Amino acid sequence: MNNARYIFFFFILLTVSKAQNNFPIVLIHGFMGWGPDEMGDYNYWGGKDDFVSLLEDQGHVVFELSVGPVSSNWERAIEAYYQLKGGQIDYGKRHANKYNIIQKPKDKYYEALYPEWSNENPIHIIAHSMGGQTARMLNYLLTQEIYQDDRNEVRESSLLLGQSQEGLIKSITTIATPHDGTTLTSITIKIIPFIQYFIGVAGLVGTDFYNFDLEQWGFRRKKSETWFQYVNRMREHSAWKTKNISSWDLSLDGAKELNGFLLASPDIYYFSFVTTTTVLDEHTGLHTTTSDTPLLIRSRAKLMGSRSGYWPDGSPTDSSWYENDGVVNTVSMYGPSTGINGSDPIVEYDKNELLMPGQWYWTKINNMDHWSMIGHFKSKGESTKGRLHLINHAKILKTLPLK
Repeated sequence: MNNARYIFFFFILLTVSKAQNNFPIVLIHGFMGWGPDEMGDYNYWGGKDDFVSLLEDQGHVVFELSVGPVSSNWERAIEAYYQLKGGQIDYGKRHANKYNIIQKPKDKYYEALYPEWSNENPIHIIAHSMGGQTARMLNYLLTQEIYQDDRNEVRESSLLLGQSQEGLIKSITTIATPHDGTTLTSITIKIIPFIQYFIGVAGLVGTDFYNFDLEQWGFRRKKSETWFQYVNRMREHSAWKTKNISSWDLSLDGAKELNGFLLASPDIYYFSFVTTTTVLDEHTGLHTTTSDTPLLIRSRAKLMGSRSGYWPDGSPTDSSWYENDGVVNTVSMYGPSTGINGSDPIVEYDKNELLMPGQWYWTKINNMDHWSMIGHFKSKGESTKGRLHLINHAKILKTLPLK
């Protein structure tokens, strides 16, 4: 009788372990990224290819979001929520007052992409670059009670803020995310301000399709305004001098501050893809590029591979920060480790080990720069490798427990 009972429970356990979920995959782009209705036929997820269709062809339900390309993670996370759930966006009274923005911009009302979203119908998030920070911020805002006042007596009254909603995210996967920040922010600021550097790059490819999505600042492109007039007016905006902006969140100081409260949740599965396009020069101890490094980011990768960034106390980063993918230091991609409470649990992914929620599983991909992983600046080999990693990982997400 006992043997029969053990066999029965083993069968149930085996059945549950093999059951597949069909939770939607939500894609969140990074800094200076764009959504599905921008940049013409050139996709953020795939470049000239279409990674969204690729995943859909594999049987996945996919939602591609479009959040503020230079906004703070707080604002990007709130935009992500309302795009999925629908409704009038609300950045929060306290946040709006603190940074002098419009709390509820009239033009930011969204039809829900996934109105069924709940703890019974959670999502998998796959995020590139800064999008990984945004995903972690979204989970924080979902699971915390946010208050309007400094005494924490009056809760925010929006659909998202002011109440705790557990279990809405099944997994978070980050691709080349600067969890601990990127030294690029402190290196380039000595030459040209970080945001303006990338806005200048965007200006080279800028089209009428691209929108900085800053209505909450009361800032929008005028009908008679050229792209360069739009960019130049944007350069002078006071937001660049605050912490409510991407350049702060991406800096070593800003990321450390975020890591102090964006902690790993015990019920979420975390994965990180770690990329690198540099190799160690044993003669100098610095990092240099390879023949596979795209020309467009080669000089930046060399710069990051030879110069230190600086921590809040003024001390320089050590040599472990030289390895990079042309935008983000490789050491920063494994998972959040610089918060005041110490590092999140971070381990290497092993397909033979049982996955546990609440810790990061990293996979390192050599000879892969920041953009090639998602289909940009790629050779044929890199394109195939990036697609295969995405397809295989999406299959892993399907095997995560239903509960």
